[in-house]
Amino acid sequence: MKKNILDYNFPIDLKTMTDEELELLSYSIREFLIDKVSKTGGHLASNLGVVELTIALHKVFNSPVDKIIWDVGHQSYVHKILTGRGSQFDGLRKFGGLSGFPKSNESPHDAYDTGHSSTSVSAAAGMACAREINGDDYEVIAVIGDGSLTGGMAYEALNNIGASKSKVIVILNDNGMSISKNIGGISTHLGTLRTSKGYLSAKKFIKNTIGSSGSVGSAIAGGLAGFKNDIKYSIIEKGGVLFEELGFTYFGPVDGHNIPDLVNVLNRAKSLDEPVLIHVITQKGKGYKNAEKAPGKFHGIGPFNPETGEIIKKSIGPTYSEIMGNHLVKLAEKDARIVAITAAMGEATGLGPFEKKFPERFFDVGIAEQHAVSFAAGLAKCGIKPVCAIYSSFLQRAYDQIMEDVCMQKLPVVFAIDRAGVVGADGETHHGIYDLSYLMTMPGMTVLTPHDGPGLELALDYAINLETPSAVRYPRGEADEFNNIDNKKTMSTNNRTVKNQRILSGKDVDIWACGKMYDFGIKVVEMLKDRGIDAGLVDVEIVKPLDLDAFEKNCRLLVTIEDNDICSGFGMHMAAELKNEEIKILNFGWPDKFIEQGSFDELASQYGMMPEQITERICEYIEGKA
Repeated sequence: MKKNILDYNFPIDLKTMTDEELELLSYSIREFLIDKVSKTGGHLASNLGVVELTIALHKVFNSPVDKIIWDVGHQSYVHKILTGRGSQFDGLRKFGGLSGFPKSNESPHDAYDTGHSSTSVSAAAGMACAREINGDDYEVIAVIGDGSLTGGMAYEALNNIGASKSKVIVILNDNGMSISKNIGGISTHLGTLRTSKGYLSAKKFIKNTIGSSGSVGSAIAGGLAGFKNDIKYSIIEKGGVLFEELGFTYFGPVDGHNIPDLVNVLNRAKSLDEPVLIHVITQKGKGYKNAEKAPGKFHGIGPFNPETGEIIKKSIGPTYSEIMGNHLVKLAEKDARIVAITAAMGEATGLGPFEKKFPERFFDVGIAEQHAVSFAAGLAKCGIKPVCAIYSSFLQRAYDQIMEDVCMQKLPVVFAIDRAGVVGADGETHHGIYDLSYLMTMPGMTVLTPHDGPGLELALDYAINLETPSAVRYPRGEADEFNNIDNKKTMSTNNRTVKNQRILSGKDVDIWACGKMYDFGIKVVEMLKDRGIDAGLVDVEIVKPLDLDAFEKNCRLLVTIEDNDICSGFGMHMAAELKNEEIKILNFGWPDKFIEQGSFDELASQYGMMPEQITERICEYIEGKA
C-alpha cells in the first residue's frame, strides 16, 4: 500500500487493490483534499462526501471508455485524483491551473463539461443514444445529487430514458443537502426512502444502517402538499415507486461510504441491459469534523486553517450580497407585499436575514430558476412585489421565463442579480458576463448597475417602486461604502439619484463606466491626465432605458467600460444610439469567448481590461495608431 497518492498509477492501480487497500486509500484522499483545498480554496464538503463512491466507480468502470458524467461537477476533485491529476492540485482553480469542474479539454476522463445543475442525465441519454447509433460498446453513468433533482430538466431526462429503455446508470447521490437545505416534495420523498422499512431491511446492500440521517428537507409552507397526493410516496421491497414508474430498475438505498457494497451494486447494475437508478446515501463533509458540522460553509470555501477550519482571509466590510439582503429586510418592514425568492441559494445571496425575519414571505424553490421566475410572475400578477435573488450565471437558465412571463406581461418583478461580471476561480460556467447582453434586448426591462453599497441600496429603492420589470446587477465580494473620484466622496447618499451621473467633463475623452468598472474609470481618467489628455467621467448606474442626459457632444472620443461580454452589451447599445452623432466610440468589455478561471485582475490583464491597458489603447486611438 503506497502512502502518497501521487505514487499511484491511477486509475489502473485501482483494479487490483483489495477492499482494505481501497479503504486506506479513502483516508489518504481525504487528507490530500483537506491539505490542498485549505491552500487554494474550493468545493471541499461535496468532494469529501463522494470519496468512496468515486473509488468504487473507477474500480468497476473503465474510464475514459466508459463515460462518467458529474452533475454540476464541483464534486469531481476525487475523480480528478483517480484519473492521474493529483500532481496538478497546487494550481486548483488558479489562472492556467486545474479546473474545479470537469473539462474535456483537460482530460479524456472528463466525459462532459458541467458547471450548472440538473444536466447530467440529459447528457447521459444523448451519449447512450449515440452509442447505439454508432454501434459502440461502453457504459454511461450519470452522478446526480439530490439537490439537482429539484431541477425539472432531470425529470424530463429520466422520463425520456425510461421510455426508451436505453442502458443508462443513474446514481443519485443523496447527501440531504445542496448548497442550501433542500426544499420540496421530492426532497421529502427521498427522506422517506431513507427511513423506510425497505431501507432498514436492505442488509444485503448496507452493513450499517444510516436511517438516522433524517429528512432532507420540508415542503415549502405546505405548498406542495397536493403534489404529495399525486405521486406514490410509498416504498416497495426493491426500491422507490417514483423511479420504478419512470422506467428504472431501482437499487437502494446504499451506504455511500461502504466500498464493497458500492462495488457490488455497481457490478449488478452493469450486468443489466436496462435503465438503472442507484440511490446512494452519503454524508457531505465526511471525514473532516469541521466540514461535517458546517457543510454549507465548506461547500465552496476560500483558503482556510485545516486545524480550526477558520477562513484565512475574511471580508473586512459587508459584501454586495449582504447589503442587498439587509436592505431588502428594511424595505419589507415598510411594505408587507415584498417577498424574496431564491433558487437554493438563500444564504449565498444574502437572504438569510430576510428568511429569519419574514419566514412566511421567503421562498426557496430549489435549483429551479425557471420555476422561480414564473412563480415570481404569478405573485406579481396578484399584487405582490417579488424580488428574485439569483446569481447572474444561473439566471441564464430562465431566459425564456423572464422574456415571456415577466416582460411580456410587464410585471413588476425585481431581479437581484448577484455575482454579475467575472467572478474568478469557478471559471467559464460561473462568470456572469452575459446578463447585460440579454436583458437589454428585453422590451420594458429596466437594468441598473450600481457601483457601491449606497448605490445598491438606492437602486433597490428605485426598482421596488417601479410598476415594470427591473434588474439590479452587482458584483461578487466586498462593497465600497463610497467610491467617487474626489476623495471618493463627491456624492453623498442624500442627493444621489438613480441616473447616469456626470462626475467630470473633459474635451478630449469621455469615459462612461458601468457598475464595478467605475473604479477602473477613475484610474483611467487620472492616467490620461498624467499624459496631458483631458478626460471626463460618467458613472453609469442605469443601462436600460439608455439615459443620455449626461452626454456631451463636444468630446472627441467616447469610451465605454463594462464588466460584460462586449457583444450586445452597454457599449454596443450606446454606439447604436449615437450612430448619427459626430463622435468616435471605443468600447471595452470581455471578448466574444468563454473566459477561463483566474482572479479578476489576472483575467483583466489577459484581455486588455486593466486601467493601464485601457489608457494605452485610448492614447493609441487618439494618435491614430489603433
